[in-house]
Amino acid sequence: MARMVQMGFALVAYAVFFATFLYLIAFVGDLPIVPVTVDRGPEAAPGIALAVNLGLIALFGLQHSAMARQGFKRWWTGIVPPAAERSVYVLAASLMLMLLFWGWRPMTATIWQVDNAIGAAALWTIFAAGWAIVLLSTFLINHFELFGLQQAWFALRDRAAAAPQFRQPFFYRFVRHPLYSGFFLAFWATPHMTAGHLLLAAGMAAWMLLAIRAEEKDLVAVFGPEYEEYRARVGMLAPGIGRTKVPRTAIPAE
Repeated sequence: MARMVQMGFALVAYAVFFATFLYLIAFVGDLPIVPVTVDRGPEAAPGIALAVNLGLIALFGLQHSAMARQGFKRWWTGIVPPAAERSVYVLAASLMLMLLFWGWRPMTATIWQVDNAIGAAALWTIFAAGWAIVLLSTFLINHFELFGLQQAWFALRDRAAAAPQFRQPFFYRFVRHPLYSGFFLAFWATPHMTAGHLLLAAGMAAWMLLAIRAEEKDLVAVFGPEYEEYRARVGMLAPGIGRTKVPRTAIPAE
């Protein structure tokens, strides 16, 4: 019975995530299909809007990064079943995004405006490509494990997960973090950049760069010299850019 409940919870958490992800696309793109976006919503004085929006970005980043660390997971799985840990994380991240949508205060001063039809179309194409890269990247690694469904399914079937293997499918041959690369494109590509949109893009960019550093520490701990060599060979967010030197301890002896 408990395993069935875990499976049901994983499905609910995934459904909440997927709806939130779709809303995020519309929110960032200021699309008219949703009532509140990065540029449309409750008004506030510039100073208050800046403070509120920075606080919302910081809360999202704190939750997203803290709950992803191995130390937190070891502590947290003493409270929640291991098979439900990822689903709880996914649900918490979705709720933090909902809080950001609800609390966001638009800052509508124009930073740049592209009126040329071809230029605007190019930026919208990059925007759409960014979200496509994000979604495709999750399937390249393991979409269902990333969002907690596989863990709950394996627990339901009393099946153990395979040991983690280091793979470099498609995008990962050229950049180490294509999922974050997609987010960078999606957040920055817009024909109308407002002060609020710029704050969101810059805040999320800063968080992603910090998250990458923390994630790569965990990956080095799991895969060791193999991941160190990968970091030295493959760019972080763009091909050839952001490579790191292989530590001397990671270089095989001749």
